[in-house]
Amino acid sequence: MDKILEAILNSSYPDHMKHGLVRRVIEASKQPMDSEQCWSMLELSTKLFLVGDTKFKRSVGKELLEVCGHYHQEAFEEFFNVHFLLSLLQEGYGSLGKRSLYVLDYIQLGLPFVLDRPSANDIFSLLRVEVLRKVCERPGVKQCVKISKLLTQYPQCIPTGKRQALFCQQLIRCIGQFRTVSGREEAIVDFLDHVIKVSSLLQKIWKAQVSSILPSLKELFTIISSTEEQEVPSIALASVVQYVPLELMDGILRNLTNDDSISNVQMMTAIDRMIEWVSWPLGKNIDKWIIALLKSLAAVKKFSILIEVTLSKIEKVFSKLLYPILREGALAILRYMLLSFQHSHEAFHLLLPHIPRMVASLIREDSNSAASCLEQLAELIHCMFFRFSGFPDLYEPVVEAIKALPIPNEDRIKHLLGQNAWTSQKNELASFYPRLASKSETGKIGLINLGNTCYMNSIIQALFMASDFRRSVLSLAENNSQPLMAKLQWLFAFLEHSQRPAISPENFLLASWPPWFTRGAQQDCSEYLKYLLDRLHEEEKTGRRIYQKLKESTWISPADQRRSTNKTLVEKMFGGKITTKIRCLKCLKVSSREEAFTDLSLAFPPADKFVPIPNGTSVLPVEEMGPQSLRPSAEAPAVVTDLPRRTGKHHASGENPSKMLPVETLRPEGQETSLPFRSERDTVGVKSDEDSVLSSWKQGCGTAASRSVPDLINYFLSPETLTAENRYHCENCASLQDAEKLAELTEGPHYLILTLLRFSFDLRAMRRKKILDNVSVPLVLKLPVLTPTQELSDPSPARSSGPTASCEGFASVVYDLCSVVVHSGVSSESGHYYCYARECEDAPVGSNPKNAPWNAPSEKPLDVEIQWYLFNDTRVSFSSFESVSNVTSFFPKDTAYLLFYRQRMTKPKNMGQDSAAEASWVNGDLSSPNKDLMEAIAKDNILYLQEQEKEARSRTAYISALPKSPLWWKDFEGDDDEDDSSGGCGHAAGGGGSSSFHGLVF
Repeated sequence: MDKILEAILNSSYPDHMKHGLVRRVIEASKQPMDSEQCWSMLELSTKLFLVGDTKFKRSVGKELLEVCGHYHQEAFEEFFNVHFLLSLLQEGYGSLGKRSLYVLDYIQLGLPFVLDRPSANDIFSLLRVEVLRKVCERPGVKQCVKISKLLTQYPQCIPTGKRQALFCQQLIRCIGQFRTVSGREEAIVDFLDHVIKVSSLLQKIWKAQVSSILPSLKELFTIISSTEEQEVPSIALASVVQYVPLELMDGILRNLTNDDSISNVQMMTAIDRMIEWVSWPLGKNIDKWIIALLKSLAAVKKFSILIEVTLSKIEKVFSKLLYPILREGALAILRYMLLSFQHSHEAFHLLLPHIPRMVASLIREDSNSAASCLEQLAELIHCMFFRFSGFPDLYEPVVEAIKALPIPNEDRIKHLLGQNAWTSQKNELASFYPRLASKSETGKIGLINLGNTCYMNSIIQALFMASDFRRSVLSLAENNSQPLMAKLQWLFAFLEHSQRPAISPENFLLASWPPWFTRGAQQDCSEYLKYLLDRLHEEEKTGRRIYQKLKESTWISPADQRRSTNKTLVEKMFGGKITTKIRCLKCLKVSSREEAFTDLSLAFPPADKFVPIPNGTSVLPVEEMGPQSLRPSAEAPAVVTDLPRRTGKHHASGENPSKMLPVETLRPEGQETSLPFRSERDTVGVKSDEDSVLSSWKQGCGTAASRSVPDLINYFLSPETLTAENRYHCENCASLQDAEKLAELTEGPHYLILTLLRFSFDLRAMRRKKILDNVSVPLVLKLPVLTPTQELSDPSPARSSGPTASCEGFASVVYDLCSVVVHSGVSSESGHYYCYARECEDAPVGSNPKNAPWNAPSEKPLDVEIQWYLFNDTRVSFSSFESVSNVTSFFPKDTAYLLFYRQRMTKPKNMGQDSAAEASWVNGDLSSPNKDLMEAIAKDNILYLQEQEKEARSRTAYISALPKSPLWWKDFEGDDDEDDSSGGCGHAAGGGGSSSFHGLVF
């Protein structure tokens, strides 16, 4: 009968005839047969099933084998014996030992017919050994699927004891080598199905024997942490982790992170590969394992690993938000990475260029998943804005992209930041901050934040950018009587000449730190600046007194005598004088007191306060100038000729009234527009008729309804009536009388420092609050300064950009904006400081402004042309006056707090050298930075280069050991604006290659 069947199958009969004849033969084989005939039929069925060259022959072999097993059990048991199966498994089928792909299917097909036979136990024992041997040979994914199907259906074939753990380990090794054979969708779906079947076998074994889980995971970690040159483990390993019970996770990871035998490179390699698992579309709990591992590393303070992994992988994790099937897990990991990486802005800033495109893509997707992702992403971004403020130029496109999304309240932000940081101890991360590869492209150097020391860093950078002051400090001779000034000189010299991208101001902080400040807490930068300047001033005065005592017994030259009475460097650079006059309104007697100042504290007038300039005074109001108002203009003379000279006596109200000089706003073309001084309430709705005004100038001047710096100065200088409880005790009247109080500037400082008094105490809420009003800051300012009569007749142009502007003894002194310290936050005890600054220099004497070096031919306005810089601790970047003007518009909590203006000088006078000569009087002649200082900088530069070389070698070794993965940005390239798809799985999505599963998600 076997010969007949074989002849039919090999004949040339049509298929339908073959099928009919085969059916007859199989039906006949159900009838009783002798042992020899039955054996022949079993041999034929085995041959057809294992080596049949057509699907039809294999199906005939399968059916014939089932008939023999069902109807001829004794003969089948005798044929289907242990020796025969061992031969099939080890040697293959036939005399040539052909390795058939269907041996395991054949065995699985025959096992049901021997389960209740005495030989069953021997067969199971054989298979327990052979399946272990099979997986040790690293079969492909299809053979592993066959093994899994066999063992899932017949658990008796699963190895036991120690061999079971070894089997699980070897099966994981096999999974680590799985690869797709094609990028087609059908092939990918089949691949996913195969991986699920294989990993499900592990789940079945682990449920039955929990003790096999730990050895399996150890093998998994060994695979993914290997740094040897080999093929990258398959992402299919992600399917293994999802079956590990979560209750075991903490204990497993705790043991792992405390294992000293695991190197940092191995741990980083393992985490890198685990993060790649985010791309596995069917994985469950993968994000939980990754986050738990990162938390465990933070618990044992392995911050270097966390930093490397976060910076190298956060962009890839972010890119997975494009795919709905991966979004939930990727967002959870991204959330942890950002909220835990709080010692530096680096991780967040890596994402800034990609956030607008991601937001646009999610909005286009228009699904519930995308909407939820957008809301959570916006919350994360606002947390980062709050934590890392001071980067308005970088954040502006992101703010624009998320402006329509909900903004979390501050309590929510603080809660998220508070519960996710790696550590609450900032000093534990001090050695890891900053991670800067090279000096800023600006050529400027940043300052390391030593723990809420941004208030000091901003002040130091503002002082450093005050070029006249910097040159004076750097030119000081060595002076042991001024230790703080010596430390400032060292700090300035390093900022000037160091090759490092950022330096630590720790020594200067320790020397200049006010004793009442709390270490590690945020402080008021204005308070620090006052203390610093006062210390420098007092130090120099003390040094002079010591010098004078040493010279008492010797003859002092007239030059030294003059120097001993000269101003200190602080007085020369920042010192001004203000006279406070009080006039009794009964007897009209005036009392006055002159005081020195280094800064003017400008209060905000009440919202409904109107600040007129009364007719009875002749104070020259503060004047705000446009960017090009420097240029001489015949149409815009600066001389005020119709105001009477100021006398030493106040006029009573209505007595000898003088003309009020209105506030002048100069257009960029140099033409003046006179507008009466008005309050906010009066200026609402005012609109300019000119559309050609430069945008940056308009931003500098602000809207009609916003406050400006001239407003605050005019409010500061405006008369104040003392009445009721504030009445003045007039000596002439010998009683309390109503009086008028007035402040007048009698000497303008070289550098004018303005402090906007934004912080006040709220008696209702019993807490300090901040005034968040936007104040427009002009580039050029004219300040009224009371000038002696002889100076009024001096035609020197030093006081203004044109001929002398005088008014009853007042002259307008021109100041150029050079620095703006911005406070970001809502309280003086919290928030962040950063600084905008630029170099301000005078035009050469006698030069035409149009031909001045700093006014080279350009389409830009004169003052806008000078380069601005943004100093934010370690980061220094190029900026612009437009950014200075718009910062509060985009970031309402970021407001100008301290302003540095430089007096414009056109006299042939070298301010820096003159001041330096006077400040270095103790040791005689002016000198360049001392030799020891320059040698220290040179040595530090060499040390830095050596550090860079060492770090480069270490990083090269680390990177070469890390697994290679496709470029993360392929995700964005696949997200075409014209593509209406919302992400997901597809072979056209990118760069993993046809032989890798990465093609599915990349």
